[in-house]
Amino acid sequence: MPTVFTRKHLLGIRELDAGEITHLLDTAENFRDISRREIKKVPALRGRTVINLFFEPSTRTRTSFEIAAKRLSADAINISVSTSSVSKGETLLDTARNLEAMAPDCIVVRHSMAGAPQQLARMGNAPIVNAGDGSHEHPTQALLDALTIREYKGRIDGLKVAIIGDVLHSRVARSNIHLLTKLGSSVSVAGPGTLVPTEFVELVEQGLTVEKRIEDAIEGADVIMILRIQRERQDAAFFPSLREYAVHFGLHPNHLERAAPDAIVMHPGPMNRGIEIASEIADGSRSLILDQVTNGVAVRMAVLYLLAGGGRTEVEENKIGLAENGTKRRQGNR
Repeated sequence: MPTVFTRKHLLGIRELDAGEITHLLDTAENFRDISRREIKKVPALRGRTVINLFFEPSTRTRTSFEIAAKRLSADAINISVSTSSVSKGETLLDTARNLEAMAPDCIVVRHSMAGAPQQLARMGNAPIVNAGDGSHEHPTQALLDALTIREYKGRIDGLKVAIIGDVLHSRVARSNIHLLTKLGSSVSVAGPGTLVPTEFVELVEQGLTVEKRIEDAIEGADVIMILRIQRERQDAAFFPSLREYAVHFGLHPNHLERAAPDAIVMHPGPMNRGIEIASEIADGSRSLILDQVTNGVAVRMAVLYLLAGGGRTEVEENKIGLAENGTKRRQGNR
């Protein structure tokens, strides 16, 4: 496995190989330990500037990128479309060019248009992180999901993962399917026939199966991943009603009897309680939904560190750890 992450951008999981994904997860694991300290800051990105450019609403992703940047000692600037010149008619590329002129060290982009981060990566100099583009990909969500699975299962290879719900419009599903199959999991997806894309047929040989019933997808699953219904991306009636969706594709307690005895349940949020997932499961002992949020900060710290920090070597990583420990010792001696 390389000790330096050589990619300039993180645009999706599809183009990464298993070694690169594992390197990202290992780096995130180190940063998760930092987040558990009394003093959660390290000087890894001191003097660097990270811009969060969000054209869609977000709570978890934008906040965790901001916290991640600040815990790395970077300056974090948050820009939403409602407060940007886009609301005055400025194009995405003109906005990006103006931000580039301010010499940021990394730009985190969320956009409703698939391919928007790729566009920015082609025309600019700053590293670009895809924080979700349309129905295309959401790479850091897949990475935090994988980190959570690895933390509680000890591995990813050989697990059976069931992904249930609105697969068609879910960038989370696409990134997770690419990541999990690359790392050796078998993945079963299920949802209304109108919400499962035919494009996934090409991944069958890599360990993906498509089921018509939630019960078949969950059978023997080690991990159950529930997706949010992407109503903001649906321009047609893909199922008769929310009530019928809840009956046929919502996760209920009796479904867990079909899964592995130690199966875990995940959801990228925000949840539609009582429709996609029963509250007693979301708040139950098998739920790792809040753990996913916690690991999101660690993953985004790793991504910003490797991109804005230039992919430091293990020696430099150790120096950063020593610097933090030294800071804690000095403060303790005051």
